[in-house]
Amino acid sequence: MQKFWKYLLVSPAVCGVMLFVNTATFAGETETSVKSEINQPQVLANPDIKAQNMAQVTSVSQFSDVQPTDWAFQALQSLVERYGCIAGYPNSTYRGNRALTRYEFAAGLNACLDRINELIATATGDLVNKQDLATLQKLQADFSAELATLRGRVDAVETRSAELEANQFSTTTKLSGEVVIAIASVIGGNTVNGQKVNQNTVLADRVRLNLDTSFTGQDLLRTRLQATNLDPFSQTATFTPEGDFRFAGGNNSNGVVIDALLYQFPLGKKTGITLEANAGAIDDFTNTVNPYLDGDGGSGALSHFGTRNPIYYLVNGTGIGIKHEFSDKVELSLGYLANDAANPQLGSGLFNGAYGAMGQLTVKPSNQITLGLTYINAYKNTFFANGSGGSNNANDNILQNASSNSYGIEASFQPSSKFVIGGWAGLTKARVLSVGDADIWNYAVTLAFPDLGKKGNIAGIIVGMEPKVTSVSSSLRNAGINKDPDTSYHIEGFYQYKLSDNISITPGVIWLTAPDHNNQNDDIVIGTVRTTFSF
Repeated sequence: MQKFWKYLLVSPAVCGVMLFVNTATFAGETETSVKSEINQPQVLANPDIKAQNMAQVTSVSQFSDVQPTDWAFQALQSLVERYGCIAGYPNSTYRGNRALTRYEFAAGLNACLDRINELIATATGDLVNKQDLATLQKLQADFSAELATLRGRVDAVETRSAELEANQFSTTTKLSGEVVIAIASVIGGNTVNGQKVNQNTVLADRVRLNLDTSFTGQDLLRTRLQATNLDPFSQTATFTPEGDFRFAGGNNSNGVVIDALLYQFPLGKKTGITLEANAGAIDDFTNTVNPYLDGDGGSGALSHFGTRNPIYYLVNGTGIGIKHEFSDKVELSLGYLANDAANPQLGSGLFNGAYGAMGQLTVKPSNQITLGLTYINAYKNTFFANGSGGSNNANDNILQNASSNSYGIEASFQPSSKFVIGGWAGLTKARVLSVGDADIWNYAVTLAFPDLGKKGNIAGIIVGMEPKVTSVSSSLRNAGINKDPDTSYHIEGFYQYKLSDNISITPGVIWLTAPDHNNQNDDIVIGTVRTTFSF
């Protein structure tokens, strides 16, 4: 065994030679750019080579142009001082940065290999004997149990790997899903807009399956299947669009439908394109500037209003979205979505029916601050938080058929990893053709507390005013349409508790004062416990 270790002592020479081989080979391939100097002898040589202009050295310090900070200093030192297979120029230089010819490389490499062979022959006359083999056999026997265990583990891994490869869903498509099950009820309030509020407790669900396919590794084709059994409370319980749940789907039969169908792909390094074929939404290609709260109903805020600025709901349907990143601090989003693009009838289709067109500049001056400046032009689209036109307010029903220009500002500030303050303000200037104009305002302040009590938990508070008609033109008043008489406030709180990586439970409460901005309506309190399963 001692002689075996002696053999290992010469292995650094092999490493040094390989380092030189890699470097020299590269240099040799660029020799066409070198003029007359390339024909001079190279510095790699054996003491036995009596080449002209070359001198053997015994210490790397003899080279005046080699410094300890050079990247290959240790390798050069080893070749000079331990193996004696490096020669320099008579003027005590090494010229380590100049190119060498292939002939010089071959001669120098051969010299070093000859030197290494001499060392091996001297140190390893009888490399392995019977005693060494007996020792190895004894070690093998002593550790036979451990070797057997390791062999079994390797076999198990190979079997499992083969099983996964044989049964994988697809080489290009990934399946993910989300199931929301919620218990909800109106727990306070009796009458809204002359109708009795329903306070029955309901058990609701929303099931989503996403098939995400990539053809290039950079694109995404998403096909989402959805089933739900919960209609918006505005249609069945509260009779106001305020406070509707984001996870309500408008389908009470649990029938499976294609909810979203889109294709995203890059156009260059900084531009992304999103083609929306069905149920497109602005958050597919735009930053809604509401981190931790915009979870699209499955996480974060419970209501439409708490999820994002209501003017964002003016853009939905079929069309195209573009996002361009000027830098990591500035990006521009543009989009056009039509509500009834597949309908060929008059007043419908991709360009002749209801639509929403938007542009947003998102600025991130620092990692803690995000600002959004939004403009939306819409036609025959509602400006209310639920995006469904479910209000019974006469003003709302007329104004939702108007054309409109909306302006929004969104902000988020995260002073620490445990606290985020944000909010938004939105103004919609609506015009009912041949009738008159109206202004609709909304605003909110949001608070988020990530990792409260446990990593992965989220607590949130939303306080604001849902869209309110603040002024109307005289022509609208003459038509019997007036501004909203009072102010309704939306107050929402929730605590999302993470049971595991795949399960979270979120109790929450929504309190609406003077629903539909009318003090004659009773305040409404809605409670829910949402459970979300993801896989």
